[in-house]
Amino acid sequence: MKMLKEKPDSKKMSGKPDHKLRVYPDISELISSPENMTPLVRVNKLNPEKNFEIYLKLERYNPFGSIKDRIAREMLNDLKVEGKTVVEATAGDTGIALAGLANILGIPVEIVISENAPEEKKVLLRLLGAAVTEVDDSICPRFPNEGARGMVDAMVRSPKTRDKYVSPNQYENELNVLAHYRTTGPEIWRQTYGKITCFFTGLGTGGTVTGVGKYLKEQNPRIKIIGVEPSKIDNKLSGLRRITGLAEGNAPKLLDRAVIDDIIPVDDDDAFGTAVELARKDGIMVGPSTGAALYAALKYGRSNGGLAVAISPDDACKYASLYGKYLEEMAEKGKVR
Repeated sequence: MKMLKEKPDSKKMSGKPDHKLRVYPDISELISSPENMTPLVRVNKLNPEKNFEIYLKLERYNPFGSIKDRIAREMLNDLKVEGKTVVEATAGDTGIALAGLANILGIPVEIVISENAPEEKKVLLRLLGAAVTEVDDSICPRFPNEGARGMVDAMVRSPKTRDKYVSPNQYENELNVLAHYRTTGPEIWRQTYGKITCFFTGLGTGGTVTGVGKYLKEQNPRIKIIGVEPSKIDNKLSGLRRITGLAEGNAPKLLDRAVIDDIIPVDDDDAFGTAVELARKDGIMVGPSTGAALYAALKYGRSNGGLAVAISPDDACKYASLYGKYLEEMAEKGKVR
């Protein structure tokens, strides 16, 4: 055992975060940045293509467990709360991040979420003390005025409640895009030493694909930016949204189609199945939306070479109940042991 060359200085245990020693003044300082990057991990056994490397950007290593920690920090820091309650519509991860950060700041939070969202995410929201309202809608509604988003919009605009509530509105807030332009994109570029040739991410609010896509295209216009969407509007891929076929007025306002080179649709079974295979072959446990992005990357790699990075927004733990049902169904069909 090596001895310390100098005695620890207790005075250094306060102030700025120390990423080298992993010492932080509060939990929010763990949120990823170019100085404190989330890991990039190569997919090995599941990827048969020798000329096409695939890496996963594991966003579960953010303190509240997802890529949404990045945008929650940006939006909450900019929000003029002024004694109001923060309210947000979410598929789960943004709400969890906002609730955790709001606890640090002593700000009350109310979350409006689809009743179809994974139960694990609802439990985590309540664990953090957020007031949770479940509504009967799709996880990512087709129209902006539906379900959870419609309810939050009414809460912040109605004369009876607008003085009580304020919303960061991840679906229209440009800081959603800027967070990825400032952090996720530069991290990926640096971690791949600029060798990245294609980028895969699920389509939801449009913030990730637009922010990362814009940054990477500025570094190298030849990098392919590929969006991944559910094959059907009604799906079990929490947080993802089908863009194809939407009227222009109903498409995500943050989405910049100019940075997207291609969109690959993925069905539920392929997304869940790929995630299960990844866990069993490479030991990496991810959510079904990561399974969708990885399925698209594997499909793309059959006819292309290069180095791909796919976003893994969170982890398998938030979808344990969904995986349980999927594995039971597959076992009954004799497809999964």
